[in-house]
Amino acid sequence: MKSTSKNVHFWDVAPRILSDFGVIHVAMLLAFGISTAYQMQGEAYSSYAEMAGAFRRYYFSWFILLSPLFPVIFFLNGLYTHVRYYPDWAKLKRFVLAVLLSLVVFISANFFLLPSKNPVGRSVAFLFTLFAIFGLVVTRAAKEWLIGRERAEQKHLKASECGPVLVIGGAGYIGCWLVSRLLEEGMRVRVLDNAVYGLEPIQNLLKHPNLEYQNGDCRNIHDVVKAMRRVSSVVHLAAIVGDPACEIDRNTTIETNYAATRMLVEIAKGNGVERFLFASSCSVYGASDELMDESSPIRPVSLYGETKEASERALLEAAGDGFHPVLMRFATVFGLSNRPRFDLVVNLLSAKACQDGVITIYNGQQWRPFVHVKDLAEAMILMLEAPLSSISRQIFNVGNNRLNFTLSEVARVIQRVCPDARVEWVENADRRNYRVKFDKIEKRLGFRCRYTLEDGVREIKAALDSSQISNYRNVRFSNLSFLKESGGAPGNKNDIDSKIMAAFAEGRMPPVIEEAATSTYPKAKTATN
Repeated sequence: MKSTSKNVHFWDVAPRILSDFGVIHVAMLLAFGISTAYQMQGEAYSSYAEMAGAFRRYYFSWFILLSPLFPVIFFLNGLYTHVRYYPDWAKLKRFVLAVLLSLVVFISANFFLLPSKNPVGRSVAFLFTLFAIFGLVVTRAAKEWLIGRERAEQKHLKASECGPVLVIGGAGYIGCWLVSRLLEEGMRVRVLDNAVYGLEPIQNLLKHPNLEYQNGDCRNIHDVVKAMRRVSSVVHLAAIVGDPACEIDRNTTIETNYAATRMLVEIAKGNGVERFLFASSCSVYGASDELMDESSPIRPVSLYGETKEASERALLEAAGDGFHPVLMRFATVFGLSNRPRFDLVVNLLSAKACQDGVITIYNGQQWRPFVHVKDLAEAMILMLEAPLSSISRQIFNVGNNRLNFTLSEVARVIQRVCPDARVEWVENADRRNYRVKFDKIEKRLGFRCRYTLEDGVREIKAALDSSQISNYRNVRFSNLSFLKESGGAPGNKNDIDSKIMAAFAEGRMPPVIEEAATSTYPKAKTATN
């Protein structure tokens, strides 16, 4: 909130402050007028003049001094700053809470700080509360109604005038759902993807007038230069994902996950791209018993985590006035998308429970944070629409606090959906363990996950029961199995690409990546957990 508040200009928020201030004063005048009319009938005061004089003294001596509590509390709760960019439901929730808090503070101050003969009795306080809530809500609703259509028109006009959003890896598990949602929002989208897993995930979108598909590799400089022309923002999702898949060919992993990112940054800056969203991972935190937030030390324990950490560092070093990277540390993803994956722990265990009737849990007390693939897409849309001042150079853990689960708890959720499934408990040497806090993304952008772990398990079960997915063991649904069967990720297109990737892989790498990049590695045989 601090960085957002620093970028707020008084004249931008002054009309909202004055409007709220005026509503509060009108609410008090109405409350006193109605209360006066009622009390005059009961002769609570000897004369109207006496009553009016008492209220006048209160109004000018106390109310004018206390009324600024409302805009102050509104400001401290972000109603004039970052909350403006929240989704409608989150904005309404924060607004109602701020109004109620303001009224509680105001009424408490009246009864504890003012003299005993206070003209603001219970009737005035009650009416003032009603009028204040009604007035504040109505003015905000009227504002949204009056300018809502104009905003929507401006949004679509801006989308048509600006360049497309470039989604690198837009045919993948996360990317295909993000592309679909961006098109629903009226945005123009360009996808750069080498279709290593096929184009089925976006097949139904390829004829959309706002979608441009370019077959290409994020490691090929000509493909990237072509894709980056005249784009407004970049979402970089392309990577070899998962510890075992990364170990199949460590050199290709470093090229794809790290060297290509550095090249993308330079080309984006050269094309004047300001907003660059990078998909990192909460796995950079490594193993820890603490609750980790964005300021916690990162200690990745795998090559996959090391490449993400190194890419984060390169992006932050490249940040400047014209280039604004945003680092998104995704929790462990689950749920169905147009490109199903069953090498993810929740999806795999759900499928095994539903079709095999038995699941194996290794080290059940280990913690993991989870997030549904559809929630990730919503988070990225918020980041694409948020003002740069609120997200530039920021790291966001993307998930939700209530989706931190131990693996034992995951098993219990799955058993609720598939009650006939049996659980086998196994202990091994893998003790990776981490829980993550997601307060920042909620406070800064109003993001909260809509999907629960049980929602994800149920949709997996429904897809299997309906034969939408006939065989979850198909190699197309596992990065590791597919890459093993196909002989690894595709190589570079030519020697120039190899030399460019080698150049970008040098220099500023952590020791683990430096060692991997300068050594010869055989294709390793790896086993899933």
